[in-house]
Amino acid sequence: MDFLKLLDRFTERGTRKVAQNTGRRGFLVGVSKLLVASAFALPVLPFDRTAQAAGHNDHKKKAASTDTDCDYWRYCSVDGFLCSCCGGTMTTCPPGTTPSAVSWVGTCRNPADGRDYLVSYNDCCGKTTCGRCECNTNIRERPGYRMGVHNDINWCMANQSSLYHCTVSIIVGLEEGAS
Repeated sequence: MDFLKLLDRFTERGTRKVAQNTGRRGFLVGVSKLLVASAFALPVLPFDRTAQAAGHNDHKKKAASTDTDCDYWRYCSVDGFLCSCCGGTMTTCPPGTTPSAVSWVGTCRNPADGRDYLVSYNDCCGKTTCGRCECNTNIRERPGYRMGVHNDINWCMANQSSLYHCTVSIIVGLEEGAS
């Protein structure tokens, strides 16, 4: 019982000492600096995409799908509004927007040739949300604590304007080892 009283007194004295020597504003300034610094550091971190590249996309897509349909094969990991419905194309941002400096990559199987392609999903930034052709396919998405394999991030945070408008889908190559 005496140990618990001693521990309680020690904790109370330590807490009171910290409270007397620091103010709420100083604490809030320190926390704010930490949050701002981490927000600027996150967009430039490298992303580990090895887990996504290891799997295959067995999800079958309709052959008649177009670039404005969420079930088009290139959109297997897209989460957002399709730029092809918002004044752009499948691979180019609409006028008045710029591609995000960072992006996420998915591996999508083209049903026409049976090959797996690496697809870069770039958000187009600088205008308010398009609001048309929303897709949320999330095939092989990983939890939010692994940013590089999570598509629910506002990838425009690395741009001058962090406003998200829509997403483009750019084929960057064949998956290694793909047939």
